[in-house]
Amino acid sequence: MSKPVEIEETKFDEVVLKAKTPVLVDFWAPWCGPCRMVAPIVDELANEYDGKVSFVKVNVDDNPKTASQYNVMSIPTLIIFKNGQRASTIIGFCPKAELKKNLDTALSN
Repeated sequence: MSKPVEIEETKFDEVVLKAKTPVLVDFWAPWCGPCRMVAPIVDELANEYDGKVSFVKVNVDDNPKTASQYNVMSIPTLIIFKNGQRASTIIGFCPKAELKKNLDTALSN
């Protein structure tokens, strides 16, 4: 069973930008209701895309520099990175089908 990995700013380049597979980064905070709503969906997708996509969580309260660097103004913000570049951005809660569509697009391009 694959689960998203919580990372700190110091690991962002290594884990996300230098990754060989696409990476979905979930920018969140513990106090955020919509973040708690999207978390189980991200967990499910981590299992479904195991080996094809990496899943990472970045707590914006603990890692404000990274959140600011990627213009995260609202949470949850989910950014899919491919080859070190932003491939897709989803702001706010969205259904699983929409997240899958974005992941499938990142994998096919």
